Amino acid sequence: MKLYALLTLALFAGALHAPLHAQTAVPGAVAAAAACPALLNQSFPRLQDEKPQNLCQYAGKVLLVVNTASYCGYTPQYEGLEALHAKYAAQGLVVMGFPSNDFNQESSDSAKIADLCFNTYGVKFPMFSISAVSGKAANPLFAQLAQATGKSPAWNFNKYLIGRDGKAVAYYPSKATPDSKEVLAAVEKALAAR
Repeated sequence: MKLYALLTLALFAGALHAPLHAQTAVPGAVAAAAACPALLNQSFPRLQDEKPQNLCQYAGKVLLVVNTASYCGYTPQYEGLEALHAKYAAQGLVVMGFPSNDFNQESSDSAKIADLCFNTYGVKFPMFSISAVSGKAANPLFAQLAQATGKSPAWNFNKYLIGRDGKAVAYYPSKATPDSKEVLAAVEKALAAR
């Protein structure tokens, strides 16, 4: 028992004399985590290689989050989404695609989805692995977006606009194309906000 008490005392004393950089490492990590809005403080696997991507890397950006599908009448919106992403990326816009088979119009094969996105439509914006986006099984991001806006995806290519502060700004149904006046005006307004 005495040996345990001595070891505990020695460890405590060592912690008191730790270098300053070791003592500040934890508060710095806490500060970095605090800079990430709660909505973005989560990770999703990337479509092309399943490598986990923490959404905190997009903190301070304007995000357009879209549930996508390969075999939908709205699938050609990939072109407009990529054009929007390319046009406003330098100003801080990031379009994000989340393939989903919630409406029975998506492949279960990630390689096929990736081929369609990257090779057929030339998508360069971030695409994530297939997941549920509606109902009780919705992935955490879409569950929070539905709660914030009061609207859950009712079909493919629904869009959520998230401001630089990490809060949901707007929801758009499938028929609102990426180049529609309402979407463009909201994106430009969100990008102008600092």
